[in-house]
Amino acid sequence: MSRNGKHPAAPLPGLSIQDLRTELADKIAWLIGSSEKLITQIPEVMLVRRTAPSAPCSVTYTPSVIVVAQGSKRVDLGRTTFVYDQSRFLLTSIDLPIVSQVVGASEAKPLLAMAIKLEMPVVRELLSREEVRVRHASSDSPAMVTGEITAELLSACCRLVDLLATPQDIPYLSGLIQREIVYRLLCGPEGVRLRAIATSGDQSHRTARAISWIRDNYAKSVRVDDLAEIAGMGVSTLHHHFRVLTHMSPLQYQKQLRLQAARGRMLLDGIDASTVAFEVGYESVSQFNREYSRFFGQPPMRDIKALREGKIVVMSAA
Repeated sequence: MSRNGKHPAAPLPGLSIQDLRTELADKIAWLIGSSEKLITQIPEVMLVRRTAPSAPCSVTYTPSVIVVAQGSKRVDLGRTTFVYDQSRFLLTSIDLPIVSQVVGASEAKPLLAMAIKLEMPVVRELLSREEVRVRHASSDSPAMVTGEITAELLSACCRLVDLLATPQDIPYLSGLIQREIVYRLLCGPEGVRLRAIATSGDQSHRTARAISWIRDNYAKSVRVDDLAEIAGMGVSTLHHHFRVLTHMSPLQYQKQLRLQAARGRMLLDGIDASTVAFEVGYESVSQFNREYSRFFGQPPMRDIKALREGKIVVMSAA
């Protein structure tokens, strides 16, 4: 809730970045109340609140930007760590299995954040305009990056959240503000990889095709030669660019998707480990149990029991 108990007003022109950050935190806190997550009426926008640090949790981040108004989080992509907080946003350009952890949050000062899913058709449409000029991506930059939060980005986020107070305006204005946010990202130094992945013919775009195929077919057996054909690249070139974008090999990427999907099926649908192992593509239950224990830290049955008892918290993508 805002300081006066009312819906926070729209941000005034000329506010400092600290004022805008406080405005956004007030708005998120007022809207989300005591909940941990709010799927809003605005398409692809979610609000998040956490009141304590969390244990590391394996999840998959989709193409999105996460703006933190208060608190901080940590994400591990392979051996690379990204920390994002009220001064830095997190931009993800493809689906990435990661390990996420809340590091800065308390009852008195909870983590308050908003996640906006990015639509590639919107990215491509903006890139087709001559006035949108984006630098070329470094050949060794991953598909995840943090960037400095600007007053312009915070202002757009505040105006987007304000639409929740006037839901009749959402169909007409939310798309415009979300396009502005994508524009801000593309024009900043962090937007180069997003541009590369969205641009047909670019090596990153071709690699993303192979990544999408694995995501959609993770239960199927995969040959790197077939992935290379899907991407229209040589095998060694695909391997190189795949590792650059995801910090893992195609088989490691597939394994993480399989294990996360298996965990979700057991937790939400009550399926036993032996059944789910074959559903997600394993040919051996013993191999599934070994890899599950190595990845999540304990065998499937014990892990799911801990999740249901609240001893482990599965976090949302934000």
